[in-house]
Amino acid sequence: MMRCAATGGGCVASWSGDRRLPAVNPCSVRMPTGNDGWCAGLRSRAADLAGLEMANLRGGVGGLFRASPRYGRLQATAAVDPEDIPLEKVQVKSSGHVLPYVGVACLGAILFGYHLGVVNGALEYLAKDLGIAENAVLQGWVVSTSLAGATLGSFTGGSLADKFGRTRTFILDAVPLALGAFLSATAQDIRTMIIGRLLAGIGIGVSSALVPLYISEISPTEIRGTLGTVNQLFICIGILAALLAGLPLAGNPAWWRTMFGIAVVPSILLAVGMAFSPESPRWLFQQGKVTQAELAVKRLYGKEMVTEIMFDLRASGQSSSESEAGWFDLFSKRYWKVVSVGAALFLFQQLAGINAVVYYSTSVFRSAGIASDVAASALVGAANVFGTMVASSLMDKQGRKSLLITSFSGMGASMLLLAFSFTWKALAPYSGTLAVVGTVLYVLSFALGAGPVPALLLPEIFASRIRAKAVALSLGMHWVSNFFIGLYFLSVVSKFGISNVYLGFASVCALAVLYIAGNVVETKGRSLEEIERELSVAE
Repeated sequence: MMRCAATGGGCVASWSGDRRLPAVNPCSVRMPTGNDGWCAGLRSRAADLAGLEMANLRGGVGGLFRASPRYGRLQATAAVDPEDIPLEKVQVKSSGHVLPYVGVACLGAILFGYHLGVVNGALEYLAKDLGIAENAVLQGWVVSTSLAGATLGSFTGGSLADKFGRTRTFILDAVPLALGAFLSATAQDIRTMIIGRLLAGIGIGVSSALVPLYISEISPTEIRGTLGTVNQLFICIGILAALLAGLPLAGNPAWWRTMFGIAVVPSILLAVGMAFSPESPRWLFQQGKVTQAELAVKRLYGKEMVTEIMFDLRASGQSSSESEAGWFDLFSKRYWKVVSVGAALFLFQQLAGINAVVYYSTSVFRSAGIASDVAASALVGAANVFGTMVASSLMDKQGRKSLLITSFSGMGASMLLLAFSFTWKALAPYSGTLAVVGTVLYVLSFALGAGPVPALLLPEIFASRIRAKAVALSLGMHWVSNFFIGLYFLSVVSKFGISNVYLGFASVCALAVLYIAGNVVETKGRSLEEIERELSVAE
């Protein structure tokens, strides 16, 4: 991913950096038909490629708008011989701007968080208006229908993104997002409310897979991690926005309709913004639309980067010469190992107890003398946002893998603290304070890695041919596990007690650390094509 922080991109010139690219023989890479002449023209440059070093962006606001050169400026078209490219142009930097397009995509992340959080404050009031105040089952349907819709949306989002492209899928996704918000806001009966929540759920399911996918594919390597983490940051902002939107409810019980209706505005802005945003160059190239891919690269990074990035795409074999991957291809020997890593990361994320901690945060804070539910939720939300901002600043310095290990280790330690604060008699006088500390530390640890990294890492490790569907499958596992945890969590707590459940979550965190250490690859500072080549060799 880019150097960003849910849910994580010349032959004789002097290059700064501490990593060397492996030797690459362009003619050993499978090329689209018609590239034999291009490949032959590059043979004399193969030795030069072996000595290239990656340039690192050392920070600064300007880094958000420029991509540093990663390879020599080799012409990726048959029209120009690579030997004719002046080497003095090797170090020219991109003047393209990607940040506005990342911002547009993050409207989907804001809607993700907002639709998940808006029902919490509004449920009591809408239940009275719709006549279901005494029906806990129907209230449960209002909450859980969006999760069911999100599961459906996450699985269909990958196919839509592959068929229609990333930007057009965003535009299509704005329809259920806006319509679902409108129906929820104007509902006069429970049936209309459930239909609205289902449509909104489908919308956030699609966007949960599409936002990190699009951001990773348009972001410069040097800041892909940082920008990828922006997805998680805006999800947190969306949840906080839903919390703030509920403040007028005490004085105006009918305000819940406005709370749902507000979501129509960013849905429309998402569609309009994406209508003017460039398509992913990687998707265009995969479809064989080379000319359009070059134009997209020029808009995103500047004309200076077109040659380099097009060469990178060709070298990775991302072309229409290979048929589009189907769902069953994800389970083939070629892809299953990397796909299983993506699914496992989201399973660990959910099974590590984040929903349990958030659910019990109100009662934990009350035990420490914090009676206000809004204050408790705000403290948890603030910890989440702060942790995500810290992760954003570290993502491209420490790397994805190290942050995941640190995050799950911190979460496990926090779970132990929570469990012991409820059971050890020696800690009884301090149990309330320790429980609050454990909760805040857990949320901070989660936001540091387990929250933002999986959505950032997945588009990086999946090959371009399967990227959209594999991300959708992994996000589907997220929603399925989220649904079942919400369904059975209270029953498990009633049977085993909250302390034993917390100990179980701590064990999951320990298993996650061991799994990540042995199976997750580091991707910081490397282009998507570079990562794909390495994992392809590893297979």
